[in-house]
Amino acid sequence: MKRLEQMFCAGLLILALAIGAAAQPVETPPDTPAPHRQTLDDILARQAGQHDPRAPRDFDSAAGQAAGIGTQLGTRGGPSDSEVWEALRFGTADVQVSAGGAQARVVMQDRGMWWLKFREGRLSNWGFFFWIGLVTFLALFYLLRGRIRVSGGMSGIKIVRFTAIERFAHWMLAGSLMLLGATGLLLLFGRTWFMPVIGKETYAQIAHYAKLTHNNVSWAFMLALVMVFLFWVHHNIPRKIDVQWFAEGGGLFGSKHPPAKKFNAGQKILFWTVILLGGSVSASGISLIFPFEFPLFAPTFAVLNDIGIPGLLGLDPFPTQLSPQEEMQFAQLWHVLAAFGLMALTTGHIYIGTVGMQGAFSAMGNGKVDLNWANDHHKLWVEEMEEEEGRLFDGSKQSPAE
Repeated sequence: MKRLEQMFCAGLLILALAIGAAAQPVETPPDTPAPHRQTLDDILARQAGQHDPRAPRDFDSAAGQAAGIGTQLGTRGGPSDSEVWEALRFGTADVQVSAGGAQARVVMQDRGMWWLKFREGRLSNWGFFFWIGLVTFLALFYLLRGRIRVSGGMSGIKIVRFTAIERFAHWMLAGSLMLLGATGLLLLFGRTWFMPVIGKETYAQIAHYAKLTHNNVSWAFMLALVMVFLFWVHHNIPRKIDVQWFAEGGGLFGSKHPPAKKFNAGQKILFWTVILLGGSVSASGISLIFPFEFPLFAPTFAVLNDIGIPGLLGLDPFPTQLSPQEEMQFAQLWHVLAAFGLMALTTGHIYIGTVGMQGAFSAMGNGKVDLNWANDHHKLWVEEMEEEEGRLFDGSKQSPAE
C-alpha cells in the first residue's frame, strides 16, 4: 500500500514538471540571413552576359568536408546540382561518352539561344523584306525606265550566242537554284508561318520531303556551277573596256549602249558573285548534309583574326574554339545568308532576261539572238565572231578588216 502511494506521488510530480515546462516561453533562435536563391531574372541576366548574383563557392574545401558515402546523413557537400548543371551548360564538365565523338559530350549548348533568336528574328525578317524591297524596286524601275528595246528593231538575222551544252548548264543551275530556294524558304519559315496554318502533322510531311529534295537537288546545283565556271571563266576576266561600260551606265539609262564583248561588266559581276556565293553556299551545305564532319568556321575565324578583320570592324576577335553544334549553327546562318544573296541576284537576272530587255530571253531560249540586239549590247563580240567566220552576218561583202 505504501509503495502504491509513493508511485502515485511520483506520477503527480512528473505531471507537474511537464505542465510547468510546457508553460515556459520558447525562445526563438536569432534570425539568420537566408542564402540568395536564383530567380528567373538572375538566370536571364546571366545568359545576357550581365552580373551573376551568386557568391563563388570554395569547391575544394566543400569537397574535403563532405562525409564518406557510407556515413552521409546530412549535407552532401561539394558542388550541388545547380553547379553541376552550370558546368554542363558552359561546357566545363568532364563528360565522357562511349560513342558519338566530341558532339556527344556537349550535353547543354547554352550559346545556341542567340542563334535561334537571330534565325527566327532578324535573319528571317531582314531576308524576307530585302527580297520584297528588291521586287518593288524592279517594278518601279520598269515603270520609270520601261523595257530596253532594240534600236532599229529586230533585223531577223540570227547568230548563235550559246551552244546546247552551255544552255543545259545554265538551266540546270537556274532550275536547281529555284527549287533549292523554294524548299529552303519552306524550311526557314515553316515553323513560324506555315505550321500554324496547315498544322504540325501536315507540315511535318511537307518538310520531310522538302528536306530530301533540298539535299539531293544540291548536287545538280554544284555540278552546274562547275560547268558554268569552266565554260565562261575566260570570257569574264575584267578588262579596261569594262570601265567604259560602267562610265556609260551600262545602257540602263538613255538609249546609248556601251560596247562590250561576249559578257559586259554587269554580267561579269553577276558571274563572279554567283561563283563565289554558289561555292560558299555549297561548302556550307555539304557541312550541313554531313554534320560535324567538315568544321569550317573555327579555322576561318582564326584566319580573319590574324588578318585583323574584327579590329577593322570594331569587333572583338572572333571565337576560334567552337563546339560541333556551334559549327553547325554558323554554317546554317551563312548558308541562309548566301542563299538570300543568290536569290536576289537571280531575281534581277530574271527581270533583265524577260520583261526588262527586248530580245534577251532567246539567248538562253534557243541559243540565238538577233543581230541588231547583239550589236546594241555586245558589239565587240559580234566583231570577233565575224572575224572568226570570215564574213559579215548582215550579208554584206565588206570584210571586217577593211
